[in-house]
Amino acid sequence: MTIRRCLLILPFLPMLGLALLRGDEGKPKEPRFWRGIDAAGMDASRKPWDDFYQYANGKWIAETDIPADRPAVFVFTLLAKRNRQLLREILETASKDDHAPKNGIRWKVAAFYRSGMDERKIEAEGSRPLKDELARIAAVKEAKDLLPALARLHLLRCFAAFDFASTPDLKDSRRVIAEMSQGGLSLPDRDYYLKDDARLKKIRGEYLVHLTKMFELLGDQRDEAAREAKTVLAFETRLAKASRARVDLRDPQRNYHLMGVADLDKETPGVAWKPYLKELGLGELKELTVAQPDFVKEVGKMLVETPLDDWKVYLRWKLLNSCADKLSSPFVEEDFHFKGTVLTGTPRNLPRWERIVQATDHSLGEALGQLYVEKAFPPQAKKKAEDLVANVKSTLRHRLAHLDWMQPKTREEALRKLDAIAVKIGHPDKWRDYSGLAVDRGVYVLNALQANAFLTRFDLDKIGKPVDRTQWEMTPPTINAYYNPSLNEIVFPAGILQPPFFDPEADDGVNYGAIGMVIGHELTHGFDDQGRKYDAEGNLRDWWTPEDARVYKQRAQAIAEQYDRYVPIDDLKINGEMTLGENIADLGGLKIAYLAYKKSLEGKPAPAKIDGFTGEQRFFLSYAMIWRAAMRPDFLRQRLRTDFHSPARFRILGPLYNTPEFFKAFDAPPEAVRTKLNPNPVVIW
Repeated sequence: MTIRRCLLILPFLPMLGLALLRGDEGKPKEPRFWRGIDAAGMDASRKPWDDFYQYANGKWIAETDIPADRPAVFVFTLLAKRNRQLLREILETASKDDHAPKNGIRWKVAAFYRSGMDERKIEAEGSRPLKDELARIAAVKEAKDLLPALARLHLLRCFAAFDFASTPDLKDSRRVIAEMSQGGLSLPDRDYYLKDDARLKKIRGEYLVHLTKMFELLGDQRDEAAREAKTVLAFETRLAKASRARVDLRDPQRNYHLMGVADLDKETPGVAWKPYLKELGLGELKELTVAQPDFVKEVGKMLVETPLDDWKVYLRWKLLNSCADKLSSPFVEEDFHFKGTVLTGTPRNLPRWERIVQATDHSLGEALGQLYVEKAFPPQAKKKAEDLVANVKSTLRHRLAHLDWMQPKTREEALRKLDAIAVKIGHPDKWRDYSGLAVDRGVYVLNALQANAFLTRFDLDKIGKPVDRTQWEMTPPTINAYYNPSLNEIVFPAGILQPPFFDPEADDGVNYGAIGMVIGHELTHGFDDQGRKYDAEGNLRDWWTPEDARVYKQRAQAIAEQYDRYVPIDDLKINGEMTLGENIADLGGLKIAYLAYKKSLEGKPAPAKIDGFTGEQRFFLSYAMIWRAAMRPDFLRQRLRTDFHSPARFRILGPLYNTPEFFKAFDAPPEAVRTKLNPNPVVIW
């Protein structure tokens, strides 16, 4: 399983406190946006070296109420809302264009959007649009029919029992192969089924209630629905027991098991996989990688041992669970009640228009992305972003060339890998062709399922072919960034190249502290505890001398132990091992971005103070401000169990406690330096 190393899954607020976790009493305040340095959002009563997260963000957090339809407020969500408003304008305008060619991207994105906004039709249809898919499941009469039924759901991106997709071969990154991996759960993580702490036991009870209500909405009698709910929970609990923990999923070597399809049949006695593959159009497939063989073996046993009726109940549920938010309001409301309110503490769903904009971006992302880029990402912004990336990359090269602990053989490979990292900025150079996707102004959920099938076929069609390095894994409006180890590339969609992350009009201190750190973060992923196991071509290969690997592991272990000590809420600690790759990327990203900023000043007069802050101070303030957040406690608890990133507070304080330059920038007194700065600052790069 290739794990793409992203800047963000969801950042989150770490400390439970009345000033930091706002409720919904009274009139909610609109979260305030800013450009440059937001001096009005700082807490000047704090000393920077005592608690820089609060110093930079305290007033903004205190004045920010979490809207009832959000689990949290981050800089990411503020920018996402602005992006969605722009996308809404684009879609509304396109919807009124009756002269757009029917097969063109403007017509298709507008038709998809209009079908999602047609509440009258959606309410009238109820769950009837699913009748054909439900009939397929009901038609399963023998065990041999199960695998084609599973394949049909997988084609629709309803991943029941396990996941199946294309991926670059981890040990031959030039080719694309098929990958089978663990999946099939409906709760956020295996711990939700297996742990016995009071909160997770309560959630399991609520899940049974939710399942029962959803089956009732499908038309089942209450007693029958209650039995079906227990069947689903028992089924998924068995899958959870066979699933690896998130920490174990971080080892790419353990997730690579290339085998022939005939060998897969032997691993699952009584199960022949040809009918599944044939249904997906892969009847001639000869080999694949099985990421977690023990999990697949357990699925094989379940295909043989579990009663057919239990399988059919589970498949009905997986279809309904994946489509509920696109059906009539009773389904939408119950779906949100559990996924939003029970799991994250969010009282109210997003407005329909926001949900449909998100869905359009998901289903026709590069079609909508073309229209977005025209409005939001001019060529001059791309040029400045390219210059920033080049300087940060050059700075990392200098660091690698002069590391005192790295031996020449490893250094040569590291530099070769860095030089080979491809950079993608803004949007694809070659846009995806949507001519094969049928979209109309009819039934919303059917449009969504057709789009899912189109996306799955696009993905599976790659298998057996050379890797296409021009393709993107995020849509242009996405507010995120990623490093892909198999392609050895860093990617920055246009969505994140907006203020406050990136502002062509801002001073260099602000841009290097924000987007410069993001760039450094993604580059560092190429050399984090997972990324370092891939070579310049993206192959899983050990290119480290034993001594260098030993030193690296010692430093990485110190980082894991540092973060293990942090307790964001209740008695829940950060899992330093699970978050290690992201913490290494944060540490390296900050260090490299700061050095790149200093390098950008060479040969120039020292920048004048702006708003009373030096360039160095603005760098660190900008860095802290892009991670400011306010979060509901239940959402924080969920993310601590599932997110590979540390909470927002420690994405600031953790790296700063290893950065002497920070204390120097703010003239910290010796006592503060002695007590706050790690005695032996841990920085790998």
